[in-house]
Amino acid sequence: MPTYELYAQDPGDPLWQVPASGAARFSWEYDDGRDRLLALYQKGKDKQWDGQRRIDWDLEVDPYDPLGIPDESLTLYGTRHWAKMTERDKGELRKHYASWQFSQFLHGEQGAMVCAARIVESVPDLDAKFYSATQTMDEARHAEIYGRFLHEKIGMLYPVNDNLQSLLGDTLRDSRWDMPYLGMQVLIEGLALAAFGMIRDTTDKPLPRQILAYVMQDEARHVAFGRMALRDYYKQLSDAELREREEFVIEGCYLMRDRLRGVEVLENFGIPKAEAEEYSEQSEFLALFRQLLFSRIVPCVKDIGLWGKRLQQAYVDMGVFEMGNSNLDLLMAQDEEIAEKLDAERFAGEERERVAEVEGAIEAGAEG
Repeated sequence: MPTYELYAQDPGDPLWQVPASGAARFSWEYDDGRDRLLALYQKGKDKQWDGQRRIDWDLEVDPYDPLGIPDESLTLYGTRHWAKMTERDKGELRKHYASWQFSQFLHGEQGAMVCAARIVESVPDLDAKFYSATQTMDEARHAEIYGRFLHEKIGMLYPVNDNLQSLLGDTLRDSRWDMPYLGMQVLIEGLALAAFGMIRDTTDKPLPRQILAYVMQDEARHVAFGRMALRDYYKQLSDAELREREEFVIEGCYLMRDRLRGVEVLENFGIPKAEAEEYSEQSEFLALFRQLLFSRIVPCVKDIGLWGKRLQQAYVDMGVFEMGNSNLDLLMAQDEEIAEKLDAERFAGEERERVAEVEGAIEAGAEG
């Protein structure tokens, strides 16, 4: 079924065009490169995988409870609207929320694919071009997977959120070659990683857990790439140039924080926008969710050398300043370990089934 027929709201023009600016850069130095980046490039090649095969698409998904997360996480829980809802209504609400979340993941992954391709074009160093080429493939795979999950398992999509689209546009329109790194690798990818992780660790449904775990294994490399490239480059910038990047980060963080309310879903259930925003602001779960979402961004921003007073104050105002002390390397290592453990468990289960099948055939043959 065409995607346009599955949108819960009118997405508008089917083609969004962002005017490109900046230069395409070629490097004629083919032998030299940073060992850390080249090692990450090798890892990016080694870790390529096929979303059609690694993920068990035969797993059933209930579209009215696709994620199996507690109802307490829904913004309407405990309100007068919730009290009036039937079980069928609540199932529809769960479906819409899952569709909205995974649709934003899908749109973000397409944005990441375009940004990674832009980095290949604009970054001056060949080692960075090499790695970005592997990331472009990763992001294409992620978009493919989220799109398939939404089409086949939920049967509904939501248009790209205005704030996400705004940050994507700002990132792509900027002529400075480092901005796709900063906007995508640090802000959008960092926020997405935390959102993926929260759902991965709370869902009791095997298919979305597989998808999120395997995508996060890739994203751990992407954030590491952004950190390496920007940390090296930002050491060379003037204070004025660093302040410009910090202003971009501040604006982007406020946009991404405000992206997370899911007001569009409540409006689809007949709740006026002002009331929907009020419910979102009052939601204790959403407040906790917002804080956790910055667990990947704040330490990364600090690590790459953007830590001026105005940026620090913005994080204090958002209530996430302490996140700057988070151990980002440990979080990324855990993301990779969870995916590897999930693979091991799945393959061990499949091996047991094969052994049982062979043993059954042997027994049947002996009885015959």
